[in-house]
Amino acid sequence: MSTTAELLKGAAELFPDEVVTQAHVRHFDLPFGAGRFALITLDNGLDHTKPTTFGPQSLANLNAAIDQVEKEAAEGAITGVGLTGKPFIFAVGADLKGVELLKRHEDALAIGKGGHDVFKRLSSLAVPTFAYYNGAAMGGGVEAGLHCTYRTVSKAIPAFSLPEVFLGLVPGWGGCTLLPNLIGADRAVSVIIENSLNQNRQLKGKQVFELGIADALFEGADFLEQSLVWTASVLKGDVQVDRAEIDRGEAWDQAVERGRFIADSKVHGAAPAAYRALDIISAAKNGDLRQGFDAEDQALADLIMGEELRSGIYSFNLVQKRAKRPAGAPDRSLARPVTKVGVVGAGLMASQLALLFARRLEVQVVLTDIDQERIDKGVGYVHGEIDKLLAKGRIGNDKANRLKAAVTGSLDKAAGFGDADFVIEAVFEEMGVKQQVFAEVEAVVPAHTILATNTSSLSVTEMASKLKHPERVVGFHFFNPVAILPLLEIVRGEKTDDASLATAFAVAKKLKKSAVLVKDAPAFVVNRILTRFMGEIQNVIDEGTPVAVAEKAVEPLGLPMSPLVLLELVGPAIGLHVSETLAGAFPDRFKVSPNLAAVVKAGKRGFYVYDSGKPELDPEVAALLVQGDSVLTEEQVRARVLEAVAQEIGLMLDEGVVAEAQDIDLCLITGAGWPFHLGGITPYLDRSGISEKANGKRFLPVGVASVPA
Repeated sequence: MSTTAELLKGAAELFPDEVVTQAHVRHFDLPFGAGRFALITLDNGLDHTKPTTFGPQSLANLNAAIDQVEKEAAEGAITGVGLTGKPFIFAVGADLKGVELLKRHEDALAIGKGGHDVFKRLSSLAVPTFAYYNGAAMGGGVEAGLHCTYRTVSKAIPAFSLPEVFLGLVPGWGGCTLLPNLIGADRAVSVIIENSLNQNRQLKGKQVFELGIADALFEGADFLEQSLVWTASVLKGDVQVDRAEIDRGEAWDQAVERGRFIADSKVHGAAPAAYRALDIISAAKNGDLRQGFDAEDQALADLIMGEELRSGIYSFNLVQKRAKRPAGAPDRSLARPVTKVGVVGAGLMASQLALLFARRLEVQVVLTDIDQERIDKGVGYVHGEIDKLLAKGRIGNDKANRLKAAVTGSLDKAAGFGDADFVIEAVFEEMGVKQQVFAEVEAVVPAHTILATNTSSLSVTEMASKLKHPERVVGFHFFNPVAILPLLEIVRGEKTDDASLATAFAVAKKLKKSAVLVKDAPAFVVNRILTRFMGEIQNVIDEGTPVAVAEKAVEPLGLPMSPLVLLELVGPAIGLHVSETLAGAFPDRFKVSPNLAAVVKAGKRGFYVYDSGKPELDPEVAALLVQGDSVLTEEQVRARVLEAVAQEIGLMLDEGVVAEAQDIDLCLITGAGWPFHLGGITPYLDRSGISEKANGKRFLPVGVASVPA
């Protein structure tokens, strides 16, 4: 049997570039005569923008610190041990860069065992142990604290979670076993499964305390001091920590079933991590920790060597890294300052944009439209949304008043936009209308003003073609709902200059959006792929496959909603318009569904009614459908749809619509909510063999979003 030290030494050799976390031990006397105390501080020597992680050498350092305090505890030299982090960060778990490098199941198993072996020692010292969650704590950071006897948490913590299932792992260093035994299965399912599968929802300090994960809650300003005073009181016996009794009966089984229902609704069985976590939680009902830890080790190793985790890490890197350094963006020093924004239009989309610009840029925003009533309605919407933010405590009175004062309307474009640096149009999706709007705006704005269009499918080059200065027109395509979806497709027209483009990227960054540079091609990225995807679904329905079969065929992709529910969200009329645009551009691959056209003509908002609470085919829509007699199975539909998508992505990359396949995936994850565990779409197409069948080659090299060869 290898010792923990040997396990970690072997793992460290596989990961020479680890950012190493030190475990500093210091001693002091606690108040109230509670004795000598040892405090271990986790610190990688970098500021809070580089959070502390646990790679093999970092675990070895914590192990060595525990060696020291274990000896002191056995000798009676200390009365307790604390574990805390550097300013603003407790620890954020395993170092994923190291996980990516693993090629063998036994190496993955060593990572699981190594973490368990180190953390378990915190619960077996001769003195009580205390975790002080002083800052962001995720994954293995949370789990290290769960192995301690007691925990305190700071009210100031912005992010606390077990996000492993979100990435394609399980909380494998004690989380699946210890958390349900601490706070009950139902609450543990909420933290481990529900929060993870809801876009990695984070807990705040107060919630951590209310869930029972922490035993005490203190203000951030003097958190450690207050925690140590509390610790002294616990050690002296003046404070008793009472924890609720855990229900190990039917409630435990019901909690696991609830978790399975959540997993089914989110990933439809297409990703294993949630189900592995639930199996371990289910087995933890008997309180056998050793059995639970062994199951965690096995699940961790299996999942590390699985494609889902590799895709999850790939997605994580896209969203955390690539999105912050957009491929092909011009030098940021070329960007011009933006001190005032104009919005042409005052409908719902325009009003959402006005609110976003006002909140993020904190500049004056002026809306215009064709009559005062529309302008008043648009400004009223923005002010109403600001009032909602105030009521929820998201902003204070002063901020609310400033934002309301910043958003105004004007019928006169010259008066409203005469000193604007950035004007965005959000008017009817028709080329003539947009060209006219830009001509009117160009006549009244300064020479440096950027003219941005929120078009979802029209040519930016054509839109700018009749202007005196087409070089300042840029596509700035948001996704609905604007406040939630992070993607911003920034489209370079044929004559767009670098300064305009750089300004657009600088504005996107301030708006906290994930910007991707896109060539001016029909429907850009997301809408082109979704239209091909939806178009193929509509084609098989038109040809004769029942609606239910066509919809169910793509369930294994684990998409956030079925194709026809998505069509309802987008709006059938918009879907029809985009399909008409693409059918005009690429008639060999895109066609306009006569059934969709009939649904739009009939004024239907979608294919479904929800009388029973569930989507059911609207009888009026069913009566409109004209179908052929070619009926496909679910497997045949899925193969046809995915091959069409793979072909389209291949053509888009050949055309240079984006720089790389990674940008396609970033767009689908951030603009269409495609699952993290798929890596967007191209890793899924690669590992299922569809890329090679459709295009004769993979989209990504082996080892990118997959286990290295």
